[in-house]
Amino acid sequence: MTTIESPTIAAHPLDMLTAEEVTRAVEVLRASGRVPEDARYIHIVLHEPSKETIAAHRPGNVVDREIELQLVTGPTLEVTEAVVSITAGEVRSVDVIEGVHPTLLFGESGDAIFKVKNHPEWQAAMNRRGITDFDLVQVDPWPAGTFGSPHEEGRRISRCISFLRESKTDNGYARPIEGVIAYFDQGGGEVLEIVDLGVVPLPPNRGSYLPEDVGPMRTDLKSLEITQPDGPSFSVEGNLVRWQKWSFRVAFDPYEGLVLHTIAYDDQGRIRPVMHRASISEMVVPYGDPGPMHGWKNAFDVGEWGLGRMANSLTLGCDCLGAIHYFDGVLTTEAGDPYFVENAICMHEEDYGILWKHTDMHGGTSEVRRSRRLVVSSIATVGNYEYGFYWHLYLDGNVQLEVKLTGIISSMAVAPGDVPEFANMVAPGLAGPNHQHMFCARLDLDVDGTENSVYEVEAERVPPGPDNEWANAFKMRATRLDTELAAQRETNPADSRTWKVVNPSSKNGLDQAVGYKLVPTMSTPTLLAHPESSVGRRAAFATHNLWVTQYARDERRAAGNYPNQSSGGDGLPAWTAADRAITDTDVVLWYSFGVTHFVRPEDWPVMPVEYTGFLLQPVGFFDRNPALDVPPSTASGSCHA
Repeated sequence: MTTIESPTIAAHPLDMLTAEEVTRAVEVLRASGRVPEDARYIHIVLHEPSKETIAAHRPGNVVDREIELQLVTGPTLEVTEAVVSITAGEVRSVDVIEGVHPTLLFGESGDAIFKVKNHPEWQAAMNRRGITDFDLVQVDPWPAGTFGSPHEEGRRISRCISFLRESKTDNGYARPIEGVIAYFDQGGGEVLEIVDLGVVPLPPNRGSYLPEDVGPMRTDLKSLEITQPDGPSFSVEGNLVRWQKWSFRVAFDPYEGLVLHTIAYDDQGRIRPVMHRASISEMVVPYGDPGPMHGWKNAFDVGEWGLGRMANSLTLGCDCLGAIHYFDGVLTTEAGDPYFVENAICMHEEDYGILWKHTDMHGGTSEVRRSRRLVVSSIATVGNYEYGFYWHLYLDGNVQLEVKLTGIISSMAVAPGDVPEFANMVAPGLAGPNHQHMFCARLDLDVDGTENSVYEVEAERVPPGPDNEWANAFKMRATRLDTELAAQRETNPADSRTWKVVNPSSKNGLDQAVGYKLVPTMSTPTLLAHPESSVGRRAAFATHNLWVTQYARDERRAAGNYPNQSSGGDGLPAWTAADRAITDTDVVLWYSFGVTHFVRPEDWPVMPVEYTGFLLQPVGFFDRNPALDVPPSTASGSCHA
């Protein structure tokens, strides 16, 4: 076996991947002779160590850095997955996965754009619409889905749709070229078919949102400065963050984007684990127009494109405001070379209003404390949409994920006089199809350890009777979810339904099992497509709001590792079919949430932010309000009397 010594020294098993480690991993794999030289690299990521390895690590210990590489060769439906140790300089495993479609590669998608625009049938379709300058046409390759097309058989394909720009900086989505779809063989590099469903007039307006095109800017917004003259309250060592009583590690993944590890709380000197790993494991955008032009659209923005691969470089004063700390992300080109996404993750503090307050009129005292939260965020541009992911940690033990949706809708042209049934008009000749944005968060909670159980908690009305004379009584009902199939649940706001993760072996001062609860706080739809539809089978994770699984290290992505052109059934449906026990064991919560988007005129030409997300809240994790020790503010006088 050929070995290559690595100079890389990682301080912790969960340190973020470095460019040096990417280069070393490729060298080790190539030196083994076990992959062809012309292979294209889909991803190179840290092969995350087991919980036992992380728990056993002590400062100064040697860290065995294992790196996972995924490659594709030629047009075939097979992927090579390899794990190498750059510490030992050896290949640990090489596996060929047959019959799968990896995420869409950027090089192949660029090839699709070039070859579609140079195809005579596509050019003829443009000419039929009066378009002769093909340089002004924007071509967007989309994941093709799985619909029984003969083009899907044995190929990795995309469907390409087109938009007309009058200039380079135009809003491309203002003038969709309706009716034209190009099928492209991603692996073979060949245009398979140009479909022309008929000419629809181009919408007349450019839909610009640039300052010079939208009229005079407001002049009455005064300066708003956020300053921290003493610096921020957090500290950063590598990717380890400490803020107030919280500690956690930041990571960056090409698919999930921003990932948080080993979230723990310092409770009077006792470091108490709350969550081992938190991320967005998958998301899907299914469209609700059944027609041939838009009915096939359902993009898996994690598994087919990658939130990390689409991450923005964030800018102070624009994307983030305050005293900022940035983390760079390291990704890999398809040639196996590392590159940086500078400022891929932004971290800062925010004032968040009142934390707690009471005015005692009898005692003559008034106490108020200001709330503050730590914000860790990343923003991805996936085609037309932007998605901002904001993890918030609070002084009182709360953890929140807020997702911000903005960008530009995927548009459709509408002939004069037509009224679309499955879309809403946003401008003359232009509509936005009905669609959803469904996210699935993977929450590996370890509440005071890994022996956890999950309860569904809801309000129960007590029937009128002798013990409920005024018919006003209600109580809390807690039902333990014992197996994976029993834990496939939906939200129920009418009964204030939440889900509580408890550790029966860890008790608070009231002899109660300590816990954290998952609270649906915003929009909580489930998938509206039929479960037996193509997208329903592939995005089964979105058919329930809650799934609970017994922890397994390799069960990471809710729709499986290869959702692109899959037939469905992978991920959560496959894992939970075993109906494993989920009591007093290591459990993972999968929470599906999102937005059902009936587009409105106010969403055009660029959409104001829409919000969705959830809250994790301590329930008996502490003996009392953990934020009593937050000092009064002194910036503008006394906050207590």
